[in-house]
Amino acid sequence: SVRDVLRGLHYQVGEHAQGKLIRVIAGEIYDVAVDLRRSSPTFGRWAGFTLSADNRLMAWIPPGFAHGFCVTSDTADILYKVTGYWHPESERTLAWNDPDLAIPWPLSGPPLLSAKDTVGTRLADAEVYP
Repeated sequence: SVRDVLRGLHYQVGEHAQGKLIRVIAGEIYDVAVDLRRSSPTFGRWAGFTLSADNRLMAWIPPGFAHGFCVTSDTADILYKVTGYWHPESERTLAWNDPDLAIPWPLSGPPLLSAKDTVGTRLADAEVYP
């Protein structure tokens, strides 16, 4: 990925919910997790952190959370280890720019988005977990 690529916020629902272990092997990203468990005291809150090849940190994104990132270096290579297979029918996308979340993405210009990431659902309208 290249600078200002923004992916997410992705998650899978139902029996196909995934946990994700994220590691950056080249470059740097700003990684975000959003709690989508309605029964959680932190429902709707997000956490963001820098992952890089230099800091060698990894992030565990549990099932029940949406995940996204933006690339903050010229390029970045990211590894994922997931708890289940990708299931397109169960995949959902939360809006990266939802004003209720107000995530301050550290972009240097307009985000570079995939087609599906341009049409994410706001948290208020999203399918979430119990």
